Amino acid sequence: TGKLPALGWNSWNQYRGDINETKVLIAANQVVSLGLKAAGYQYINVDDCWSNFTGRDTSGRIQPDLNKFPKGMPWLASQVHGLGLLFGIYGDAGTATCAGYPGSLGYEAIDAATFSSWGVDCNDSSDLKYDNCNVPSNWSDTWVRPYFSAALTYTDWGQSNSAKRYRQMGDALKAQSNPIQFSLCIWGAANVWTWGATVGQSWRMSGDSSATWSYITSIISSNVLYLDYVTFYAHNDMDMMEIGNGALTIQEQRTHFAMWVALKSPILLGTDLSLLSSAQLAIITNSELLAFSQDATIGAPAKPYGTATTSPPEYYAGQSSKGTHVFIMNTASSASTKTITFANVTGLATSTSYKIHDMWTKTDVGTFSTSWSTSLAAHDTGAWLITPA
Repeated sequence: TGKLPALGWNSWNQYRGDINETKVLIAANQVVSLGLKAAGYQYINVDDCWSNFTGRDTSGRIQPDLNKFPKGMPWLASQVHGLGLLFGIYGDAGTATCAGYPGSLGYEAIDAATFSSWGVDCNDSSDLKYDNCNVPSNWSDTWVRPYFSAALTYTDWGQSNSAKRYRQMGDALKAQSNPIQFSLCIWGAANVWTWGATVGQSWRMSGDSSATWSYITSIISSNVLYLDYVTFYAHNDMDMMEIGNGALTIQEQRTHFAMWVALKSPILLGTDLSLLSSAQLAIITNSELLAFSQDATIGAPAKPYGTATTSPPEYYAGQSSKGTHVFIMNTASSASTKTITFANVTGLATSTSYKIHDMWTKTDVGTFSTSWSTSLAAHDTGAWLITPA
């Protein structure tokens, strides 16, 4: 499981702790009715605040809040499975979740077995995933003493306390009979990109997302430093989609989606799907962009090319089974002309002319010899397939 970046929906951004089985099932049905399932979205993930706040039962098993989930998690998982979708849930690598519900530290084996028995396909909260809250000092990589606090350092971060905590749950999940995708929500700490693939299939690269242009650009700027670690079964997670939330312009939402695709981050929608406009649905169901994310022959993401003069870089190139793809961000606050000089595009075969195909509109632009220029609106991102003519 987890060869390709996960696609799905997560409860946190829209509902926070106000979650219940009705809201989850409504979202699952909308994933089907709005064409998201047909586009490749699979996971329906229940985030924090789903469990009984008061603790575990007498056998140590974690329990759902029956006021929110009166029919229980096995029933909910079966309903999601009946729609042809996969069911995900949230856990924490500390003594309690970020919202104060029971954590899994010291209970990894029993919690993994419980999730498995419920029919969980993905131990993945999409946002918080297997989170990193309420960690005792002896399990942290920052030792806290009276009047003293210092971060530990490691030559191999795979031997850090953080890696050991997450590995305990990773090993417990691997011991189950059904495959459970494991997403590490460690917020980019402990050099997780260097060891995450030995434990799970994706790992968060930052704190929680927000529906702001500043978040989108900051996480891209951070993530581009570590793209060499991205391949099949190994994905830098830039956190959930904010499309449909906040005051992002339609161009900023196009960039949000296109750059998550280009860098092969998991794409977990985090909004009320019923409120999405036709333009927003067209963005998140674009088949040609999703095909790059989900390409089964090449696992590497697009990477910056040329000499970057902005942060984040604006020009990216990547390969798929169809050829070379170029993604260009306009980080400026006004429209700007961008030029693709074919000789500078990483991985593009040498030719006397090239055909440019627009992935957004799914139409051919034309054939050009040395370069091609286009105007991009403020904060927009273009995406093209370029092949020798």
